[in-house]
Amino acid sequence: MKKIVFMGTPDFAVPILEALINQEDYQIVGVVTQPDRPVGRKRRLKPTPVKEVALAHDLPVYQPEVIGKDKEVADLLAEDIDLIITAAYGQFLPERLLQLPTYGAINVHASLLPKYRGGAPVHYALWNGDQKTGVTIMRMVKEMDAGDIIAVREFPISTEAIVEELFADLSQLGRDLLIDTLPEFFAGTIEEIPQDHHLAIVSPNITREQEQIDWTQSATQIHNHIRAMNSWPVAHTFMNGDRWKLWRSQVMDATTDKAPGTVITIQKKPAQFQVACGEGTVLALTELQPAGKKAMDVASFINGGSGGVHVGDQFSNQAAK
Repeated sequence: MKKIVFMGTPDFAVPILEALINQEDYQIVGVVTQPDRPVGRKRRLKPTPVKEVALAHDLPVYQPEVIGKDKEVADLLAEDIDLIITAAYGQFLPERLLQLPTYGAINVHASLLPKYRGGAPVHYALWNGDQKTGVTIMRMVKEMDAGDIIAVREFPISTEAIVEELFADLSQLGRDLLIDTLPEFFAGTIEEIPQDHHLAIVSPNITREQEQIDWTQSATQIHNHIRAMNSWPVAHTFMNGDRWKLWRSQVMDATTDKAPGTVITIQKKPAQFQVACGEGTVLALTELQPAGKKAMDVASFINGGSGGVHVGDQFSNQAAK
């Protein structure tokens, strides 16, 4: 039975961990995840999804603030460990730790490497309007997501998919690919393929500035931006200085000569709230969240009085001072 240390943090990693737990040929001897963080208005500490699964199965949990400085994790890996498996863990592993297990360390990464190395590959695939993505299992090395490719599987992207849905799909795909790959990996029959580093594209974590809509872009670009941020961190814009969150949209087969960001249609039947975008294109907002209110569909928004917004008003990138 192969002894495995699993490292992961968010929901993406949960099906992968659960599948490993259910395999008779593998023993999870430790689970490493990020520390509990305060959430909500009361700032209560919340365990990571991976920690919750590990505790439910009575597995030892390690939560170092900095894994490279943690003696407990180093001692764990110095034991008779066969493999480290990571999936969206969220910290760099020092090279000395990667070399401790018999078979080293591998990572389940949600992109078709070398495209989208880094912390937000699914967001960028949607934001850039890609037609396909996938999961790559790679050998871990010192450089971020740069190790040799062990296995890869593609997945088509729907034009209406949002990041939350795509994460869930890729999590299942990664789970299946890992379980299918491990027997050959341990048998040493897989030819690992070096990445072409010249083709590498980095996908760093989304910044606060990147959440903001740029209305000078085309309706298609803005639509992709909105779905790439749903359900986190959520795209936003401003109306009269107040922040609005935009959850869902639809590209319209229409043109306009109005300035980007201008509200050009508000009507009840059929419910429509359309905004001018760059290149004379038009975007319909179908689910939105005005400042201080809950997210709602466009019909509810219009029936509630449209938040005091009228045709001719304009979204901007300016917050209230």
